[in-house]
Amino acid sequence: MKKILLLIIIAMAIPVAATAQRPPPPPKGMPIPAAPSLGANSYILVDFHSGDVLVENNPDMPVEPASITKVMTSYVVFTELRAGNIQLDDVVDVSENAWRTGGSRMFIEPGMEVTVEQLIRGMVIQSGNDASVALAEHLAGTEEAFAGLMNHYAAQLGLENSHFTNATGLPHEDHYTTARDVALLSAALIRDFPELYKLYSEKEYSFNNIRQHNRNNLLWRDPAVDGLKTGHTQAAGYCLAASAKRDGMRLISVVLGSASESSRVAESQSLLNYGFRFFETVQLYKAGQELAQGRVWKGEQEQIRLGIRDDLFITIPRGRYEDLDAQVEMRPELIAPVAEGEQVGQISIRLENEEVANRGLIALEAAHEAGFFGRTWDGLSLWFGGLFEDE
Repeated sequence: MKKILLLIIIAMAIPVAATAQRPPPPPKGMPIPAAPSLGANSYILVDFHSGDVLVENNPDMPVEPASITKVMTSYVVFTELRAGNIQLDDVVDVSENAWRTGGSRMFIEPGMEVTVEQLIRGMVIQSGNDASVALAEHLAGTEEAFAGLMNHYAAQLGLENSHFTNATGLPHEDHYTTARDVALLSAALIRDFPELYKLYSEKEYSFNNIRQHNRNNLLWRDPAVDGLKTGHTQAAGYCLAASAKRDGMRLISVVLGSASESSRVAESQSLLNYGFRFFETVQLYKAGQELAQGRVWKGEQEQIRLGIRDDLFITIPRGRYEDLDAQVEMRPELIAPVAEGEQVGQISIRLENEEVANRGLIALEAAHEAGFFGRTWDGLSLWFGGLFEDE
């Protein structure tokens, strides 16, 4: 049968964005310089909105995450809060087990009245291992049971190379993750819990008459940085998952196995600066936005609106927006019934000869089947239009 491919060129409008503080784009045609090479064992730089990876080195190598584990602990606790299974003002019984947990502490004690909210701050800002264990026991009964929840949510988030055995990040041979998984987890935390994520930008917290500073020194060094988490053990080295937002563009960097506290900060900063200097992220289309109309045969209406299921962001070299081209490839014919949300084609975004994004084109509304005479008339039109002739 003869098949006709319908191509529709879609004009794209550059989103309105503040540009006063944006760094100038590189000169037209200048290649993007090589990404910084770091001394850390593994690292990655990802754009939050598009998910595009800008820099990577050993991103899928399993390593000990140390206290970056607490990002996963936070995700579980925040999920249970949203579900109503625990409340911020719940009073937690501090066990001797939590009190005796080694490493960094918020200094809770057995018999002390402490709330879930206080423990969350102690975990996020002070990196308290004791707070993490107390939260795990309050939520799941034991830290071991809580680790089961961590692995459950990790699987849901697509963390393919991670496994957790505790809520703190203390060393264990079966406790590991990767730079890519930490970036995915960090993006999920920011996306799913924007209000609670704000805790990661707080620079200090006082509890039990003890004031402690956030260990993420990037919070003082770069005003665009608003999270996330540090980690350190002898086996893991110095680790830092960071996120920064400048002019609407958010980047997430993960550095694992750096040589020192100062090097993890410098290496993370160099990744973030590189990403913001040489790349930009733009939103091309919104979920449910009409991008085209499709001719429907044998339906109650002749046209239906077409669009995409989710917002479409892309990250490209700065100054290359005008070089983008968008094309839609649709089915040779749309025959009713067509269900709302049914995929009927593809939209491809290209930068010169390279495809930078591809999304399914869906029907934004249903097209119901016409009556007998409508179907018959369109059937004849299709026949005489040559759509079904043999090649």
